[in-house]
Amino acid sequence: MNIVLIGYRGTGKTAVGKELSHKLRWPLFQLDAIIVEHEGCSIPAIVEQHGWNYFRDREAKLLQEVAEKDTCIIDTGGGVVLRQENIDRLKINGLLFWLNADPETITGRIQDDTNRPSLTSGKSFTEEVAEVLQQRQPLYMKAQDFIIDTAGRTIDSIADEIIKLFKKRVQGVEDSRVPG
Repeated sequence: MNIVLIGYRGTGKTAVGKELSHKLRWPLFQLDAIIVEHEGCSIPAIVEQHGWNYFRDREAKLLQEVAEKDTCIIDTGGGVVLRQENIDRLKINGLLFWLNADPETITGRIQDDTNRPSLTSGKSFTEEVAEVLQQRQPLYMKAQDFIIDTAGRTIDSIADEIIKLFKKRVQGVEDSRVPG
């Protein structure tokens, strides 16, 4: 069973993924970073050269490979929930943790990051975050097994909560399979 981190950009998926990998000694698969490495350029450059559909296709193909692994951490991109088939694949062998934060926390975390392409046109940065977050929240809600609020929390405390919830759920599943 895998730990899968979903959520909007800037909610802490990458930092929490690294901490979980360290604490559990499980491999970490950072989907966006793997795509950047394979493509040899940044996500904004990929989107500029090929468009969002190309990027989402690459993401879905990579996710298909990674989702088949076991006992690993999967750090997804913020838009992974835009395709239901991605969620269906991840849920086969993973528990999905929605890392959530308010728009103010998110904008504070990512406002200086140039590796994140614009998701809307003609909007200010703050307007874009609020708009896209509002559009995606129902998708995150539908996909998640657990919601983790990351605003004002340490990476360590978030990772510990995820490990506790994961172990409780996996133990509960194992217990329910054992005949009485």
